[in-house]
Amino acid sequence: MTYSIAAHDSDAQQWGVAVQSKFLAVGSVVPWAEPQVGAIATQAYANPRYGPDGLALLRDGLAAEEVVQRLVAADDGRDERQLGVVDAHGGSASWTGPGCNDWAGHRTGPGYAAQGNILVSGETVDALAETFEASAGRSLAERLLDCLVAAQTAGGDSRGQQSAALLVVERNSGYAQLSDIAVDLRVDDHPAPIEELRRIYGLHDQLFGRTPRAQWLPLEGDLSTEVDERLRRLGYDSLAAWAGVANLEKRVAGESAIDPVVLEALRENSSD
Repeated sequence: MTYSIAAHDSDAQQWGVAVQSKFLAVGSVVPWAEPQVGAIATQAYANPRYGPDGLALLRDGLAAEEVVQRLVAADDGRDERQLGVVDAHGGSASWTGPGCNDWAGHRTGPGYAAQGNILVSGETVDALAETFEASAGRSLAERLLDCLVAAQTAGGDSRGQQSAALLVVERNSGYAQLSDIAVDLRVDDHPAPIEELRRIYGLHDQLFGRTPRAQWLPLEGDLSTEVDERLRRLGYDSLAAWAGVANLEKRVAGESAIDPVVLEALRENSSD
């Protein structure tokens, strides 16, 4: 009842998994990833041990193909399992047990492993793969979200939708640069989980994304006057003070220029 893609962005040194399923809280079972190690999706009649055990094998330097072979060989329930693995170098491999319910199958390529079971057709997995292949150069999180959208448009899970999740890891890329979790978002029960996941990702990007400094706007003239007036209206004497309360402090650096994302949020919060 699930389709997923495990993937690697070699330029950004990120690994991630995106998944959708007619299953409650799929993000608590399917996606696993560790920076400089790899990404794993375990599904169908999922074996949750494939996650930590597979990452341990990848950490030891095994390639994705060998990791899949070892995990499957040691599992008496292998016929009903589905597994996708991407290793530290972008090598990929998948397994679809013969006991998985139709349509079930997978497709792999450089930097990704796409798989699904109980699907309308194989076009869902094709859409995962083709969308990923066609989107190089964009952020991994956005590519993975686009993969889910394309897969659902192609037919998706034959039983419908319920939950979705997005996990992306990168060394020291998370909160306060003290976490390796760049993105960890889950929609556990929703009639349109992919749309909701994209909405939540938009909020995440607003709070934790980065606008190139060259795109910041000089805080001078009419714009400076406007910002000061809006801050006074909200009861703050500095942009930094308001941004801290609005959880946008990572997008503020000094008083000479303003991130357009911060300006938009300030205008929304101070509008009449």
